[in-house]
Amino acid sequence: MTDYRAPVDDIKFCIRHAAGLDTLLGLEAFSGIDAEDVYQIVEEAGRFAGEVIAPTNVAGDTKGCRIENDTVHVPDEYVAANAQYVENGWSAVGGSPEYDGMGLPATVEYATSEMFSSANMAFSLMGMLTRDGVHAMEAHATEAIRQQYLPRLVTGQWAATMNLTEPQAGSDLAAITCKAVPDGDGYRIFGTKIFISWGDNQFSENIIHLVLARIEGAPEGVRGISMFLVPKFILDENGEPGERNDLRPTSLEHKLGIHSSPTCVMSFGDKDGAIGYLIGEENKGLAAMFTMMNQARLEVGLQGVAVSERAYQLARTYAKDRVQGRVPGQQDRLPIAHHGDVRRMLMLMRSQVEAMRALSFVTAGLVDHAHRGNSDEDKQAAEARLALLTPVVKGWCTEVAQETTSLGIQVHGGMGFVEETGAAQHYRDARVLPIYEGTNGIQAGDFVGRKIMANGGQDIAALIVELRATCDTLAGDAALAGTAAPLQQGLDELERGVEWLLGNAADDPTAAATSSFNLLMLAGTVLGGAFLAQAALAARTAGDGDKAFLDGKAATTRFYCAHMLPRASGFLAAAIAPPETTMALSVEAL
Repeated sequence: MTDYRAPVDDIKFCIRHAAGLDTLLGLEAFSGIDAEDVYQIVEEAGRFAGEVIAPTNVAGDTKGCRIENDTVHVPDEYVAANAQYVENGWSAVGGSPEYDGMGLPATVEYATSEMFSSANMAFSLMGMLTRDGVHAMEAHATEAIRQQYLPRLVTGQWAATMNLTEPQAGSDLAAITCKAVPDGDGYRIFGTKIFISWGDNQFSENIIHLVLARIEGAPEGVRGISMFLVPKFILDENGEPGERNDLRPTSLEHKLGIHSSPTCVMSFGDKDGAIGYLIGEENKGLAAMFTMMNQARLEVGLQGVAVSERAYQLARTYAKDRVQGRVPGQQDRLPIAHHGDVRRMLMLMRSQVEAMRALSFVTAGLVDHAHRGNSDEDKQAAEARLALLTPVVKGWCTEVAQETTSLGIQVHGGMGFVEETGAAQHYRDARVLPIYEGTNGIQAGDFVGRKIMANGGQDIAALIVELRATCDTLAGDAALAGTAAPLQQGLDELERGVEWLLGNAADDPTAAATSSFNLLMLAGTVLGGAFLAQAALAARTAGDGDKAFLDGKAATTRFYCAHMLPRASGFLAAAIAPPETTMALSVEAL
């Protein structure tokens, strides 16, 4: 159950041919880095994930967390693993050198993040949230706060959290009541936050909470929300953690999965108020928080890839070992991997993992161009494409993770339904992914509303045109020629879905809402396949990789196009179905 072998070869393939490593290293910001440096880091991260983090996975799931003396205690195995994680610099891979980071491309950071999440998703959540907090503070905090806090957040000595949700305010942040009272150069924070991932632990030297609250007298609704930095320990005159702030975890949620990621109810200001510092402008906290949230959404999508990879590896190993039944044409009893239906399930898992990974790394490359491009034009173009793909990465990858982890159980048969094999844990852990950092219904609404309708579908139309050109090239490659026609059909169906949306949503207020999820799944299914094929074609054209690897990639791509792309037709049919078929029953009749 603890065995995990990082898919280093496929990750390096995606870094080069999906993210476009050669182009990334041509950016001025990365001029001192070469490809071999990147590949060595990926290989070492894979070793670390397998040897140090993966063995903590089962222990974390079975031991869980507890609160003692206002402190959360996570499994002891995590303390040792995190110490090595910090000491070896893994937290600092993508951090700015100004704050003791390595300054590597975000694409490399995403590669290490995927492997660490595969090794133990619950453990890796703390590092993910810390990185996301760093992005928000870099963009919105004052220089004084950045200098005080970012160096030790970047290195991982300190951790960060995001505190949005309240008992009465889930996705509807307008209902937030947590308040901030001005006090000298700072504020006193009062209120309760719930569902706070890694809200506390016993080993981080300090925990920096980024909290949404209302300053007294602020406007109602989202226009009156501000963001505050609220440290667990107030810094002394030397910038070191000193007196404990007036905040504490009051309880832990008992969850379906990710048992060792402490999900806390946090209380701020039980006594005199928790001392906090404004991040960004007053009443502009939502914009600051979304800098953190958008980064988190990409990483949650990557977690969908990661847990699916782990489930696939476990299922593949079991299927190659478990001898059961006879295979037509074979005299001896063979492992179940030889059975056609088991092979179908394994190929569904493998092909979807590789399509998700291709989509995720294309998007990772856009992060680097948006933030570190050589020109404003490059940055703006990348930012527009990144905005379009972010809800697809988050929404589609996390939905597909539900299928792949479920298939992992099915491959195991009855043994998958018991905890000893480990397959059930991946299924349980994956279930949170479509929920947090904005439910997938919210991602779908964002995709059709802000990313398609807001600009008349121009951005997605441009992407479809580019990918059609790739299909024309695919037709000339002997191993991939059979993928061109199904991909062209998929792109046509995506285009039809967008056209239906633009033609109906303006006149029917329910059209966007009832079609959005299926349009998002349609986009993910088609784009995942297109980027998978595009990367496979680039690798074959460059002769990058040994023959067995390239042949395997081509075979996986062909399977995806034959077995997954037909789903696009169903998503399209559901997306363009009359909205009244969804809204026909009254709420009372449901």
